[in-house]
Amino acid sequence: MIDAKRVIEIAERHLQDSDMFVVDCKTTPMGEIELLIDSDSAVLLEDCAALNRAIEAELDREVEDYSLMVASAGIGSELKLLRQYKKIIGSSVEVLLKDGIKIIAKLNEASEEGIVLSYEEKQLLEGKKRKVTVEVTKEYRWEEIKYVKEYLDFK
Repeated sequence: MIDAKRVIEIAERHLQDSDMFVVDCKTTPMGEIELLIDSDSAVLLEDCAALNRAIEAELDREVEDYSLMVASAGIGSELKLLRQYKKIIGSSVEVLLKDGIKIIAKLNEASEEGIVLSYEEKQLLEGKKRKVTVEVTKEYRWEEIKYVKEYLDFK
């Protein structure tokens, strides 16, 4: 079985002079390899194809049969690296907390400790009979978060 670390090393070597980076690599015992990449700007189909060819040139099909797929970590996929978070600061995100609460919010900050989100929430304020919508800004630590995805509103 081809080791994911080996594939990542090959990919990172080929991406080192670009703004692209490896997000994840998964391998199966059946020889299937899925490599996800991202970029600070954009990942083109040609970029994925070129990296696919570069990796295949360094792996030997005579030694081990495999299937390689290089793809962009698209919108809607979970963010995995701090670099991905920093790229979308100011954008809307979907956050699922480990306690099951889902939040659609604007990503204000991202750091090694966690993220800061701002969103509207209905709260009962003192002196009011009904709940009113207020802007909430709150920090969430990585330990509280199950996943974060970039959110596109099609309304």
